[in-house]
Amino acid sequence: MTITLRAGSTVMFTGDSITDCGRLDSEEGLGSGYPLRIAGEWGLRHPDRPVTWLNTGNGGDKVMDLEARWQADVLDARPDVVSILVGGNDMGWHTYAPDGYVISAEGYAAAYDRLLAPLAEAGVGLILIEPFLLPIRGVVEVGPAHVGAEERKEWRADLDPKIQVVRRLARDHGAHLLAADGMFAELAATTGPEYWAVDGVHPTPGGHAALAAAWLRLVA
Repeated sequence: MTITLRAGSTVMFTGDSITDCGRLDSEEGLGSGYPLRIAGEWGLRHPDRPVTWLNTGNGGDKVMDLEARWQADVLDARPDVVSILVGGNDMGWHTYAPDGYVISAEGYAAAYDRLLAPLAEAGVGLILIEPFLLPIRGVVEVGPAHVGAEERKEWRADLDPKIQVVRRLARDHGAHLLAADGMFAELAATTGPEYWAVDGVHPTPGGHAALAAAWLRLVA
């Protein structure tokens, strides 16, 4: 079952930096990542069904940050479809932010559920993209922190329960799930993880293309 995008539909992308991708500096307001690729491919395939594409992703956002701006940035736009990718900053925030602390899976679930409830009640089409982490090698800098194998192992343990939260919420709210973590793990098995996300979190152009292709399989 797919979501039908009709002529005149409004689709809202929101989340963190993976969705943001420089949207405020882009002419269309979509940034340079998967939302732009989705809009472009849809326009090519369906010139008879123009869609309004919006992006309110903010770099660095966690689920509680989305909640703080949800009314103004999402609900007030009255979108027909909302696509959400959040969780990368909820994972391991305490390791790289001076004011960071561990965000439990329970806290993440409760806040995420509050985002979805008014949309599901209004009959808005929902696409939930799993947060993901690719098993890259070496050390990368995240803010003031150096993240290596041990930190990524900790992040993985932190992330897995949150992925299960997204899967459960998708079932509970009748949302479509884009299983990005599993998708990237499968892709990385043949190319290596750095091909899709050099730092394990932020997709390369190929990674954004993979997200866009998977997203477009959920709509018709």
